[in-house]
Amino acid sequence: MTQTRVPDWLHWAREIQSMCQTGLAYSASDYETKRYERLLQIAAQIVETHTGLPVETLVENFSAQPGYATVKVDVRGAVIRQGRILLVQERKDHRWAMPGGWADVGEVPSEMVAREVLEESGFVVVPRKVIGVYDANRAPVHLEFFHAYKIVFLCEITGGQPRAGDETMDVGFFGFDDLPELSRYRTNERHLQEVSAHLQDPGRRAAFD
Repeated sequence: MTQTRVPDWLHWAREIQSMCQTGLAYSASDYETKRYERLLQIAAQIVETHTGLPVETLVENFSAQPGYATVKVDVRGAVIRQGRILLVQERKDHRWAMPGGWADVGEVPSEMVAREVLEESGFVVVPRKVIGVYDANRAPVHLEFFHAYKIVFLCEITGGQPRAGDETMDVGFFGFDDLPELSRYRTNERHLQEVSAHLQDPGRRAAFD
């Protein structure tokens, strides 16, 4: 599957914002602070030009994550039952994805994905292996400002019953050749193709970007 190329304007704005975030964290003078704050405004103006989002909102968003700039992490659970994959319907866009979400500080990845699956689908699972580690910003259709990685775990059901959660509307199992409309930034065809490949070849190595 061809990955979407990040547009130059987003790449430039993201890099400026990252440098400013780190620079503000280690700024040693008012002069440096003001220079980085101005560059942050420029990054916001670049994004505003291409998206129409107000500069004030963008600057507030950019400033909400102080400290050294690093990537965010999204975890997803690939849960299989009788050859069909578990998907949840997202409340935000009414489309479907593997259960999961943003990583929380202080929680190990395997525990985190098991918790996300339980909260979003009602199933108790045990993570068994890593399917893949992906650059989430190169997912088709969707462009996210902050850089993120996505980790997909193959999980085994050990209990629970299907139920929607606070962020999901419905829960279901689907054949890989009969999928609903996907929330493609959360889960896309490339992720599901790799899950299917691991089911056919249990010794397959984890994919990565």
